[in-house]
Amino acid sequence: MADYMLGVDIGTTSTKAVLFTHAGAIVAQHAVEYPLIGDIPGMAEQDPVQIYAAVLSTIQQAVKLAGAGAEEISLVSFSAAMHSLILVDAEGNLLSNSITWADNRASAWANRVRDEMGGHDIYLRTGTPIHPMSPLCKLVWLRHEHADLFGRAARFVGVKEYVFFKLLGQWMVDYSIASATGLFNLQQLDWDQDALELAGVAAHQLSTLVPTTHHIQGLAADVAGQLGLSPDTPFVLGANDGVLSNLGVNAIQPGQVAVTIGTSGAMRTVVDHPVTSPSGSTFCYALTDKHWVIGGPVNNGGNIFKWVRDELATAEAEQARQAGLDPYEALTRIAAAVSPGAEGLLFHPYLAGERAPLWNADLRGSYFGLASHHGKPHMIRAALEGVIFNLYSILPEVEKLIGPTQQMMATGGFAKSALWRQMMADIFDREVVVPESVESSCLGAAVLGLFALGKISSLDEISAMVGATHKHVPVADNVAVYARLRPIFLAIPRKLQQEYKELAEFQRQAKS
Repeated sequence: MADYMLGVDIGTTSTKAVLFTHAGAIVAQHAVEYPLIGDIPGMAEQDPVQIYAAVLSTIQQAVKLAGAGAEEISLVSFSAAMHSLILVDAEGNLLSNSITWADNRASAWANRVRDEMGGHDIYLRTGTPIHPMSPLCKLVWLRHEHADLFGRAARFVGVKEYVFFKLLGQWMVDYSIASATGLFNLQQLDWDQDALELAGVAAHQLSTLVPTTHHIQGLAADVAGQLGLSPDTPFVLGANDGVLSNLGVNAIQPGQVAVTIGTSGAMRTVVDHPVTSPSGSTFCYALTDKHWVIGGPVNNGGNIFKWVRDELATAEAEQARQAGLDPYEALTRIAAAVSPGAEGLLFHPYLAGERAPLWNADLRGSYFGLASHHGKPHMIRAALEGVIFNLYSILPEVEKLIGPTQQMMATGGFAKSALWRQMMADIFDREVVVPESVESSCLGAAVLGLFALGKISSLDEISAMVGATHKHVPVADNVAVYARLRPIFLAIPRKLQQEYKELAEFQRQAKS
């Protein structure tokens, strides 16, 4: 009888379930997308009912596609996006949608928390930067500006907690998701009392804290039948998608860095104890009690390429479609015709504000250095380079904390592009390896599940499951070009903080 493990990733735009063998080979997978709700400026919510339905559907379809029997599924383990916030009543009924990390409505309160309410000291203990993404800042905003809704809530939970409550009837939160709330003390592995006081919530209004390896059984028979699972199938709570992506690409040794570019992006590395930045520029989240992930997320990744396709290169994208080509591949070919550095054109990719390392929701995108000799190909290449330059800006902040890094493991949708992968190697001046498994968070969740159930003795055993399909080494001439441009790219947003603030305020007024 076969023995399978199921990794489920509850993401920002979709939920995906991937069925693996215990050796890490993909057997079947299924994904369900759902929309972001943005009815007013700054709003980015999702319907938890849709997300729960997506979890059920993806598990059911992955099991069905594999033709697996209920007794062949040894575990289901979860990954989930960070920073979501849902308000529920005493019976667990929804009082709000899921307010996602991308929601910026708490921006003004985040600034006050940071500048006037002791936010930096809270960050040093919790590892979550003070930013509107943080549930801490969302709670402060709701408490002061939506007091009636806030007062009716019996609990404040995240989307994975809601899913587990619906599946198994218990309110639980793993240390990893908790460590991304801004409410969790990294040293004490407990809720931070000063953060709770600032947020205006009590510990009993939050879920029970458990390790990422916590697992439970007891699916209702009808739900188990619907999913194709046994009622006794262990459900492992798992961790957040960022730390599990590091595990899923086998970037858990000292000096290894994982870089992900999906819709957004992130850079992360693993340390053996909690580490926070004196400047507040990096995050620190739990993977296990012996593995902590530090780094920084960016709001702007693959969304920039989509913007280029839809706003700058619609004709080229349509021509590619009519020729049966991938529009993104066609655009990278156009960009490849331009020399590295786009002949001095820089693009700051702040179309959705920015998180690390500047943590400023008021940042706005721009082309810098535009001259008459620049054309659309330059603009396309500069946009792709801008995403990588922006990710690079996190590296010095990380290396201040842990010292030099070496190899980079890259994953996400961008990894399909040879041009983008080589840009990363050249801009970072590092070898870049793209692992075979593109479903890093799902694989990370499944392997964490194996570890939780004692089926493997160490997380290091994932190394046998992760192949390498592409390896890029820096090209010396390109490295020299990018080394000249990097300081310019990094200096500009730091010099325009007041101008960004004024322009963002003008835009908010214009939209309202």
